Formats: sequence, structure tokens, C-alpha cells
Amino acid sequence: MPPNDGTDLAIATAVVHKPLPHDSAVLHVQGAANYVDDIGEPVGTLHIAIGMADKACGRLKAMGLDPVRAAPGVVAVLTATDIPGRNDVAPVFADEPLFADHKVMFHGQALFAVVARTRDEARRAARLARIDIEANTPAVTIVDALVTGARVQDDYAFGRGDAAAAIGRAAHRLAGEFTIGGQEHFYLEGQASFAFPGEGDEMTVHASTQDPTETQHIVARVLGIPDAFVTVETRRMGGGFGGKESQACAWAAIAALASRVTGHPCKIRLDRDDDFMLTGKRHDFRADWRAGYDNRGVVSGYAVTLNARCGCSADLSPGVCDRAMFHAGNGYWLPDVSIASRRLKTNTVSNTAFRGFGGPQGMIAVERVMDAIARERGIDPLDVRKANLLRAGAERTPYEQAVEDYDTQRAIIEELEVSSDYRSRRKRIAALNAASPIIKRGIALTPVMFGISFTLIPLNQAGALVHLYSDGSIHLNHGGTEMGQGLFTKVAQIVAEEFSVPLHFVRITATNTAKVPNASPTAASSGTDLNGMAAKIAAAAIRERMTAFAASSWNVAPEAIEFRDGRVFAGNISMSFGELAKACRLARVQLSHAGYYKTPEIHWDRLRAKGRPFLYFAYGAACSEVAIDTLTGEMRVLRADLLHDVGASINPGIDMGQVEGAFIQGMGWLTTEELVYDADGRLQTHAPATYKIPVASDTPPIFNTRLYTRPNPTPSIYRSKAVGEPPLMHGISVYSAILDAVHATNPSGQPKLDPPCTPESILKAIASLNGAG
Repeated sequence: MPPNDGTDLAIATAVVHKPLPHDSAVLHVQGAANYVDDIGEPVGTLHIAIGMADKACGRLKAMGLDPVRAAPGVVAVLTATDIPGRNDVAPVFADEPLFADHKVMFHGQALFAVVARTRDEARRAARLARIDIEANTPAVTIVDALVTGARVQDDYAFGRGDAAAAIGRAAHRLAGEFTIGGQEHFYLEGQASFAFPGEGDEMTVHASTQDPTETQHIVARVLGIPDAFVTVETRRMGGGFGGKESQACAWAAIAALASRVTGHPCKIRLDRDDDFMLTGKRHDFRADWRAGYDNRGVVSGYAVTLNARCGCSADLSPGVCDRAMFHAGNGYWLPDVSIASRRLKTNTVSNTAFRGFGGPQGMIAVERVMDAIARERGIDPLDVRKANLLRAGAERTPYEQAVEDYDTQRAIIEELEVSSDYRSRRKRIAALNAASPIIKRGIALTPVMFGISFTLIPLNQAGALVHLYSDGSIHLNHGGTEMGQGLFTKVAQIVAEEFSVPLHFVRITATNTAKVPNASPTAASSGTDLNGMAAKIAAAAIRERMTAFAASSWNVAPEAIEFRDGRVFAGNISMSFGELAKACRLARVQLSHAGYYKTPEIHWDRLRAKGRPFLYFAYGAACSEVAIDTLTGEMRVLRADLLHDVGASINPGIDMGQVEGAFIQGMGWLTTEELVYDADGRLQTHAPATYKIPVASDTPPIFNTRLYTRPNPTPSIYRSKAVGEPPLMHGISVYSAILDAVHATNPSGQPKLDPPCTPESILKAIASLNGAG
């Protein structure tokens, strides 16, 4: 039997497409899975704490650090003057120093690092510094930044046709401002790095990072040494969600710098409060929009400006804002459309990647427009959404990429519409609301269309290293990182399938820049697509050599060789996989291969705003029902029905967990998770006591999740579809359901409800809708 190339669905699989357990599941349950802070500390290990700015904007006049140096246990105090290389940890532009030198850019910015014998001694010593900052008035909010005009990158826009003219001649028009809150990553494992000095200038860093290669670059840059002298290793993270893509680099660099200066292993693990203040969040946006449409709610013109609060430096904001623009149309046909973006600079911590990478902000803005049109026309919002979906002859995005499988989106929506009993429930909810003056219910069914690929084209590549040992065991390494999402398990399934052996034959090993160089970050939902393909290519090359050897040894054609169930067959001849591996080794057959893959067909001309930035799209739909208390603003999600497109899932069990977890995280972003800064730029919601993520009791009591498993028409790895980010946007259905419930307090009005929909926000929306407050 020929190997399954991942595109022929007629060939049965033994390991792929099976709901096998996460490779670390048992270790997680036992508390035995090792993270950075669990690595054994050699004698002499030192610990690091950060000294932070107490102002958000101004000139750093002086730092009195003598009391810090004299504190018990302190071995060294590091400032910008101690950096042998460049004082720069920015991933793109050279605009983010490791330690502030002359200028303070945000409240909490790192000014110095204390290296001490214990973590407690380092933290206590850091508080003894006498910092003199000549403060200026900070720009904190989107409004502040629009006044100052400061940007981290030039404004950008693209579109099709003449949106202004189309809106002007439309039968009906609406316009509005929609503010979308940010979100804290709140990974269970905070930022952590552990550096070990080697011979000469060599440095090894164990880092909790989604991007070991970028971490390697930054550490080498700060130390002033070549990349090849730095090895970064990541076995697993306790969550990342984008917060450990670029922003893990600074802590690895500080650990490495401390190790270089002291000659000792050095570890940093941020306290949760410090982590909140020192690391970026999901960007908050303000969408300024105008729309023109007909009596049925069909949009003829749409113009939106997405104002993003990027923070004090560019970080990954250019890509985040671009992706927000790419998803500003969701899965709708917008005949004449203008999409613009302002990348605003403020005196707050630099915002960064977060699950969805700008897509959720762009998508919720257009969904808010669909809801507004439905209210104004008195039409069921689902009917407005369906009337505007991509369709034959109208299947292009605003940036002119053709969407080949647009029919999948409508099929999913209509299937969920039936399975969730949407129509009947809407009627029942209307009756309940008419009889209930205090408690109002709402329901919404919203779609998701999310593009899969890095929009920065060079990142769409991956490498993998596969070794086959003479006993038949397989060593697997690739450039992707494991943050709990099951990437390692999926890639191991792919390799096991290629060799036709049980999964336990494959040994998963830590991501390591010395094994697979120049890797892309594990982000953009592309981890399995890229690394799985690279690993498959590597395994296939080894299997091809084994096949040629077996065919020659047994005097049969290569087509007669069959790998199955851990054995190799040729007619009536067979041997175990391990026996063939040993025979190959004795015959000097190469049993190692470095696989490489780059995503085909994608391209993007940013100046012309044309191209195909995404290889394919993942779809889904969610139907949520909520109840709100109009006296207190309290809200509960009563039921959620999800139907999500995973293609021919490599691991349905892992994918199910991703869909459900993403929905809850998206729900949290739009309901309880509120970031509050004061006028001086201080983050007030900097701990679990003041920042509320969803907990187990917030899970809807009725929670129906199903996977839509039509194979991907695009030849992806085993015809699967990426599942990391797209289902987060199912949380938008909760926002729209809350909006629906608020609208029930005055069906003739147009509610203004900005997420997160906290009790205060809900009460304000009700008051404004009913002419109070």
C-alpha cells in the first residue's frame, strides 16, 4: 500500500483522525509535567526581579540604586549600561529598549533588574530604588492618541469600489462608534526563563516562549553575540494565547544577561501583578463605521476605520491591525467597501498578539453593524446575516481574494439554525420577555470566517527533524511549541501514520533552536499545518529509503512493500518495523531527515492591497442565549450551541477541547474581562482580585458543541483545518445575544453597548436606550 500523502481520503488511516489523548495529559493530571520553573536549580542559581517605573511618561533623570546593591543577598544590579550588545528587544522596529535609558514610555516599564540569591531577596531589594522621573502628561486612551496624532506605524487602508458613493445612494444609512475592550492573556504559567552559561560566549535559555527562534535572535542581540552561540529550548508552556510570542523575549534576554554578568545560572519568573503590568494585552479598538443598505438589510456600501490602541511601541501591532482589516468583512459580500486602520501610540505597555491576532476585533465590528441594520429594519438579525453572506458571483473578500468554499459557511449556519432550534426559541424568548418586566432574554446566531496563514508571508515555513533508531523508535523534533493546545500530539500522529506504527513508537522532544533552526512562531493557527507538513516530509523521506532497501533485499518492486500495524510486508514476507530499521542501519541506509515545508500559493502585495494572504478559510457558527437582570445588569449565558469547521480533523478530541475553550475565552473577552487604566496610565486591574476571567460556573449549563468534518477542499495536512484561533470568535454570539436582550427593554430603540458587557455596561446601555442617565 502506498503511503497516505494526506490528500487521498479514500486511504484509511490508523492513527490520524483519531481522538487520541494529549501527550502530556497524564503528567498534567499528576502535576508532573515540567515547566521552566520546575527545572532543577544547580548550586549557585540566582534569581531576578524587575525594578519598574512609577510614571507612565517622562524623562528618566536619575536612579539611586546603591540601596538596592547593598540589600541582603544581592549579587548584581543590571541597567542599560550593562548591556554588551543592543538595548533593544523589539521584534520588528528598533523601538523597545530592554531597560529604559533616558525616556520612560509606560507605567511599570523595566528600569533595572536585581540579581540575588533568592527570589524573595531580589523582589525586596528592587523596592529600595530611588527613581527620579520628570513626568509628562501621558496619552492613555484611544481618544488621547487621536488628539496627539502619535502612531507606531503609518495609517493604512484598502477597499473596493466607492464606499462613500454607495452609502450615499443607499435607501437606508446608519453610522456609529463601537468601542471594543482589550484582554489580558492570563496564562496559568507566567513569563519565565532560565539561563545557563556555557563555554566561552555560549548561552542556553529554557524559555516559556511561543517563538524560540525570535527569542534566540533577541538574546544574541542583547548579548552582542552571533545567533549560533545561543540555544533556546521550550518543552511546554502553561498557556500562551499570543502573550508569549514576542513578549517572552525580554525575560529570556534579562536572564541571559544576568547569567553573562554573574557567571551563574539565572532564573526569572514574573509575579502575577508584575506580569500584568509588564506585558501587553489584546488591542482595544474603536470602530468608526458607516453603512448603506436596502429594505431587506442587504449592504451596498460599508466604510469602517479601525482605531487600535497599540501602546508605546510597534511590537506586533502592524500584523495585528492588518489582520483586523482582513477580517473586517467576516464572511459577508460587501460590494463597495473601505477599510482603514490607525495604529495609535499611547503611554501604555505595548499591546501584542492575542488569540485571533486582530481578527476578533475586525469581525465583531461588522457583526455589530449587522445587528444595527436588523434593529433599524425590524428584521431578525440572522436573516440580515444570511442575506449578506458570500455567494456565487459575490465570493470575493474586500482585499479581492476569491473564497472557493464559501458554500461551507452557509451550510454550517443553516445546519446550526435547525439543530439549535433557533427560530422556535426566538419566538419563546419574545413571549417570555413580554411577560417579564425585569429579566430579559436574548438570542443570537453569528458566523465566523477566519483566514489561515501568517499574513507576513515569510513566516509561512517550517522545519522538522526525524530520527529513526535501529530498534524502530522514532525521535521527533520540529519548530512548533506546545502550549497545551495539543500540537505535539497531532504532529506525532502524523509521523506515526507515515511509518504505519502505533503512536507510542514516536518520542516527542522539546523544541530546540539547535535542532530545528529559523522556525516561525507557533501562532496564526498554523502550528499543525506547517510543522505537521514538515514532519510528514521528513518521515516520508526515511520511509522511501526503507522501502527501496526492503524491495531490493526481497527482490520485489517498491510498490509491493506495505507498512502496516508496526510491520512491513511484501506478499508472504514480513518483519517488524524495528527489524527493518535495524537491517537498514546495518546496510548503511540513512535513517534521519530534516523536513522542510513552505505554504504554497499565498502572496500579498501590501502597496496594491491585492493578493491571496490566506491558503484557506475555517468557518463556524454559534448560537447563544442569555438572560440579563435589568435592575442590576447581571448576565448569565443559559445555552450555547457551536458548530465548527475542522476539516478532516487530525485529532477530534483535541479539536473539541480547542473549540470549547476558545468559546469560553471569547465569551470572557466580551463580558467579564475589563482592563482599566487611570488617567496617569496605571493599570488598575492588575491581579485576579480585580480582573475577572470566566470560571467553571460561567460555562453555559447547556453547552452543545459539534465538529463540522467535511474535508478541507484545499490540500492541507490530511485535509484538516486549523482550529486554534477561529472558534474564539464564537464568543461574539454572546455579545449579540446580550445586545438582543438589552434591545428587548425598548424594541424601537438602537442600543449602544460596548464590550466588555459588564453589569455597569449593560445598565448604561439600558439607560441610554430608554432615555435615562
